[in-house]
Amino acid sequence: MKAAILGATGLVGQRFIQLLNSHEWFEIAALTGSERSVGVEYGSAVSWRMETELKRKIGELIVQPTDPRNVDADVVFSALPAEQAMDTEEKFAKEGFIVVSNASAHRMDPDVPLMNPEANFNHLSLIDEQRRQRKWDGAIVTNPNCTTAVLTLSLKPIAAGFGLRNVIISSMQAASGAGYPGVASLDIIDNVIPFINGEEEKVQKETQKILGAPGQPAEFNVSASCHRVAVIDGHTEAVFVQTQKPASPEEIIRCMEEFTAEPQKLKLPTAPEHPVVTKVEQDRPQPRFDRGEGHGMAVVVGRVRSDPVFSGVKYVVLGHNTIRGAAGCAVLIAESMKSQGYI
Repeated sequence: MKAAILGATGLVGQRFIQLLNSHEWFEIAALTGSERSVGVEYGSAVSWRMETELKRKIGELIVQPTDPRNVDADVVFSALPAEQAMDTEEKFAKEGFIVVSNASAHRMDPDVPLMNPEANFNHLSLIDEQRRQRKWDGAIVTNPNCTTAVLTLSLKPIAAGFGLRNVIISSMQAASGAGYPGVASLDIIDNVIPFINGEEEKVQKETQKILGAPGQPAEFNVSASCHRVAVIDGHTEAVFVQTQKPASPEEIIRCMEEFTAEPQKLKLPTAPEHPVVTKVEQDRPQPRFDRGEGHGMAVVVGRVRSDPVFSGVKYVVLGHNTIRGAAGCAVLIAESMKSQGYI
């Protein structure tokens, strides 16, 4: 099936290309970019920052305008900036395209699925409501903010087994989450920046939407504090959870280790065999060692222990922010949509 990537020259666009290069179901057919890049070979237009080399056949593709009239594809992956994504993604959906977006523009629209597939596979049903309301044949589906993606995948087994009352999260977010060139070196080296614009609000609202019923946010409370640290890839999060039913650390670990969902049952190509991996070492997870777990699609949990203030549990979770938290999650969404006949 033919795939297009909107905003292909940015970090997330590059990650889409890397993940789709040898995909079983999707083949890259079109790349779009800004006016500066249009008409130029992709290899000349991009400042390639991935760990793997850019394939020659991709580098030779001519960058197209971000316009549905210039794109021929079965699915469109959007790595556009939020301000551009709002109108552009709607234009593509009106023309019948399936848009899977990493942008924040439509995440909180009531009729747009905000998907972390293992956490809320059933939210795909919102596509039918979206098509009825907006009277289009296409669709917009979004993946979460990178911090939210890591958090909700770790929370899903707990929510399913014990219910959630209150969640507090304090994040240590990688520099790549700011895009390229991102945070200036003199700001981030030897430093921690205790503010990321709009991030905390996104984590709080998106977590409730993902872990609620389709069209009905969950009622548990979420409080987030987000910080940028001098790590290239991999968001680390300290999570404090008060459950509805009592749960020991051992029970929490067991439910995480046993957790699988529809993507695993369907054996979707990008789905990790074990979505949540637990570690027993006292000093794990760590970004350098654990961000690649499950090819970057699993989250890694460690230091699960009782919390005396919440009368609950606390743990540390790590996930790859540009794979599970961005492009990889979007690819898994597209696979989920194909498995259910939406593509």
